[in-house]
Amino acid sequence: MEETILITELNDYVFCPVSIYFHKLYGRLDKMSYHREEQTKGRNAHKTIDTKSYTTSKNVIQSLEVYTEEFNIRGKIDLYYKKEKLLVERKNNIKQIYDGYIFQLYAQYYSMMEMGYEIKQIKLYSMIDNKSYYIPLPKEDLEMDNKYRKLIKDMQKFNIREFKQTNISKCNNCIYEPACDRRVIC
Repeated sequence: MEETILITELNDYVFCPVSIYFHKLYGRLDKMSYHREEQTKGRNAHKTIDTKSYTTSKNVIQSLEVYTEEFNIRGKIDLYYKKEKLLVERKNNIKQIYDGYIFQLYAQYYSMMEMGYEIKQIKLYSMIDNKSYYIPLPKEDLEMDNKYRKLIKDMQKFNIREFKQTNISKCNNCIYEPACDRRVIC
């Protein structure tokens, strides 16, 4: 049986598949010992969602546990606005929309659809500058949906022993780089 993929791992895998290994390895340690400022800010930005104290509105579902059997992915959504049928993934600061962000939204979308929710819109929200980025639904962007499906298959068959990072920029921006034996060496 395949291991269940966490929604958060989709973005991590796009960045570097080995980062998931280190995240699990360091997972029980104090995050302050290895997180950079950006990760700490991102984690703090989700506190109101995680504690379901973002709003008291009955229209908003916060931090709902979701699962999609089709893709064997689980995790939590940030926000779902019932009246608008709008699914929102919040990020601390979006400077660029990465595929991994969209794949996280897709996993949430497919999970909620399987759970019986209707979703008409999905968006990314950048908290620091209060900007919203509406993302086409998977059925409206078949190229991105196919990339999402390929990513899931790649993750399911990934073998860490065969992986070698080739992008030095990713290594230079990785919090796990000092401990990684897959890093690019100049």
